[in-house]
Amino acid sequence: MVRFIIILLCLGYSEAQILDATTSHSHLEERLLSLLLRLQQEQFIDTLLIYGEDCAFSSLSRRLQVPTVLVSSGSTAFEWNYSSLTLILSCKFHAEREENYRTLMKLQMNRRLILLKGNITPNSVCEFYSRKDQHNVAMVNNNFHLFGIVYACRLFQERNYEKVYLYEGKPIYVNQFRNMQGASIKSVTYNLVPGSMAHQDPKSGKLKYIGYVANLLNNFVEKVNATLEMQDKLNEEGKKTSFYNITKWASENLVDIGMSYAAYFAMDNFDTISYPYMMSSNCFMVPLPDMMPYSEIYMGIVDPPVLIMFFATFYIFSVLLIYIKERSWRSLSLVNVLLNDICLRGFLAQPFPFPRQSNRKLKLIIMLVCFSSLISTTMYTAYLQSFMWGPPFDPKISSFADLENSRFKLAIRGYDIELLRLLDVSMEHVVIFDDPGQLEELRDSFDDSYMYPMTALSWVAVKEQQKLFTFPLFYYSEEVCLNPIGIFSFPIRRHLPYRDIFEEHMRQQNEFGLSKYWIDESFSDMVRLKLRTMEDIIPPQLDDYIEVEDLSWVFGMYFTGLGISCCCFGLELLGFPSWMQRLRLTNWFRVRN
Repeated sequence: MVRFIIILLCLGYSEAQILDATTSHSHLEERLLSLLLRLQQEQFIDTLLIYGEDCAFSSLSRRLQVPTVLVSSGSTAFEWNYSSLTLILSCKFHAEREENYRTLMKLQMNRRLILLKGNITPNSVCEFYSRKDQHNVAMVNNNFHLFGIVYACRLFQERNYEKVYLYEGKPIYVNQFRNMQGASIKSVTYNLVPGSMAHQDPKSGKLKYIGYVANLLNNFVEKVNATLEMQDKLNEEGKKTSFYNITKWASENLVDIGMSYAAYFAMDNFDTISYPYMMSSNCFMVPLPDMMPYSEIYMGIVDPPVLIMFFATFYIFSVLLIYIKERSWRSLSLVNVLLNDICLRGFLAQPFPFPRQSNRKLKLIIMLVCFSSLISTTMYTAYLQSFMWGPPFDPKISSFADLENSRFKLAIRGYDIELLRLLDVSMEHVVIFDDPGQLEELRDSFDDSYMYPMTALSWVAVKEQQKLFTFPLFYYSEEVCLNPIGIFSFPIRRHLPYRDIFEEHMRQQNEFGLSKYWIDESFSDMVRLKLRTMEDIIPPQLDDYIEVEDLSWVFGMYFTGLGISCCCFGLELLGFPSWMQRLRLTNWFRVRN
């Protein structure tokens, strides 16, 4: 009988424990449902991702009527391609053991809610997720239905979490990186003008940077109340840092945001570069072509087809004048046709004797000769004066193939050699500079023996500087390019938790017009930092003058004509009139007959 009573008491106690556990579980589910409904109001949720199994979250997902993905093993075997409005629920600490790299990237900024069991402290949970750069984390204990306390991780404060009561108005998840409370942002600059230029702040004595690249990062640091920490130890002393190295350091998590553009050419993915800041091109700064020498102007202004028409007209008028004047073909001779006195004087706009008793046909021919002389001399004089005042330039280089017929060399950096090989450029006219600083010094000196690679953004400052010169020396070729269309992005580390804020900041600066203003003011900033001067580097030149060598064609033609005239005069003196008579066309016809 005593045993029976003891058994009944044990059964009653066990039943009470089961009823109490069932009631507690039911109350916990109701509180968790209230919490999830509140989170749904704070930010819309269209997908639930539950890590783990056998917990209250699994049954609540059906009551929320939200599409749910259950990952009982703790890791997905596929890349997450669902909406970013996903709430991540973990049935216990360490239930999320995601190993898929792309899924971690896409779910880094999503909100997480963790159900704690046992004696796990919120401090350790927040520290664990902080090391993984996951900061939108909140957690509840098994006794959440009793106290209604949510532990939300907070990064920039002494205690790394905060207690938030369920029915209070305080938000559970906050964007902590809007105010970083002076936390450091690690960066490295490539020191390439005019994007990033170092200068000593006269007030603080610290080294600061300005330029259209540096200004964007400086404004962002000020906006989020952070501190810019330059990783000078990564730089080699006395050398400029390559943007290839900065991109590599960002991929190795040594740099948060690089103060340079990212090397995206050989990347398999764009995880370590930001949203495009600006579009640009990487083409060549080409010296302006040489002007036509004065010695070539006298023949350059005469177009061969025009010259042929000029002589044809001359011979036609000469034949017509002789025939109409003499009314016979007997006066035609080779000398009279080629050296007709009226046509020679008329075409050179010189006075000539007007034939007496001329008929209408002869007057018409003479008027045409005068009109031709007016056209030819006016055209020749106008071309000569305009070419003397401003000689034309040689054709511009329109492709890499034109380098073979030019005097210019192609100056490139060592890491650009692969791009030239892809473009199938002959290396005969290429000069490779292993030290980029040496190439930049040569470019800054405006040595017009080379063509220099340059982005369209940097060309703005060079173009502005050339306005101070007597005449420009270079132009920016959009036809000879290493990369005609390129994007300017910042190198950032892969799991940067404030990537979205930084990219939003970039878009706002562009929309407001600050980026364009910084680019336009690049040359002024360089002058203020004494990196450039407002002096004309072109040495003063004497007035243009023509040397004897420039008149070689004129003197050559003059002495040639003088020699022919002397020969003809000598033949007359030696008594060869009969030889001259044989040149008459009529006698030639008689011999033939």
